[in-house]
Amino acid sequence: MPAKDVHHDAIKSALIKEGWIILDDPYTIKYKQFRVFADLRAGGLVAAERGHQQIVVEIKSFQGFSPMREFETALGQLTIYRVFLKKRQLDLKVYLGIGKEIHQDFFQQPAIQAVLDEVGVPLIIVDLETETIIRWID
Repeated sequence: MPAKDVHHDAIKSALIKEGWIILDDPYTIKYKQFRVFADLRAGGLVAAERGHQQIVVEIKSFQGFSPMREFETALGQLTIYRVFLKKRQLDLKVYLGIGKEIHQDFFQQPAIQAVLDEVGVPLIIVDLETETIIRWID
């Protein structure tokens, strides 16, 4: 089982503050002979018309030597999670949970925006100091 990201608890707390219930920490996704671990599975009431929804959240701090390398790794993880969930016919949306600083400093760059738009990476952007969700990007 992988180690928790340095921002794990702050992003988890932000989800709880917004009314999400943490169902699994970590969330094991199994498909055939493989098992992978997403950081969280959460459930909550999204809107009256949509009812209850469950999501999977992969949390990344991007505090390593190369944000681009961490971005590549995160995209790979998200892709694997999506494929395994689809193959198991589990209707769970997979989000990348990040802090607002990395969103401002790295994710706003045109090249990164192009990748996000092309691949379709939903984001949860969190103020790590106040542990509050600033923005959901679907």
